[in-house]
Amino acid sequence: MVWPGSQSDEQCMWQVQQADDATAFARLVARWERPVQRMCARMLGDLHRAEDITQEAFARVFARRRDYQPAGRFSTWLWRIALNLCHDEIRRQSRRPELRPAPADRDEADHGEGTAPEGIEPGATPDEAAMGLERAEHVRRTVLALPQEYRAVVILRHYEGLKFSEIAEVLGIPEGTVKSRMVEALSRLGTKFRRAGIVDVPASTP
Repeated sequence: MVWPGSQSDEQCMWQVQQADDATAFARLVARWERPVQRMCARMLGDLHRAEDITQEAFARVFARRRDYQPAGRFSTWLWRIALNLCHDEIRRQSRRPELRPAPADRDEADHGEGTAPEGIEPGATPDEAAMGLERAEHVRRTVLALPQEYRAVVILRHYEGLKFSEIAEVLGIPEGTVKSRMVEALSRLGTKFRRAGIVDVPASTP
């Protein structure tokens, strides 16, 4: 059965859960594959592993489709699965340092087709583009250096645009804890950014 494009994530997932609907599942993958991959790349600092983790996340969504609770947001469930896989990968790398990606293998430019790479304004001169890329790379590495619990909050809030209440649902912690983690993360980032001459830091307002 082909669902109209306006079909919500939750309706698609219900159809996957109840009827193993391949069309509905493909629609969910098409909608969410890139955002999940982007989040995983920021958590891991490795685009290639992020691609693998993203595929594993969707495989788990399908394998655990009976566990999905229709009353909840599909995106919350998906973010949680992907983040848990990222945490597992980080722990695995910490036990086996040889698995950590070399600097040259880390996250590549994150941009879609026909758009400028992150950190570059449309119409920027070559010098401005080079400075923008350098600044974006410094920001990316600084965020990547945060402890996992702070890194996840910054990525979900600043880069993926989730509200604090939504992040709390994803992480399974009180909203107040999310806010306190953001305050600490911004404090750490702010110190490092100022030392590097980068004055602005991610916004923390809902």
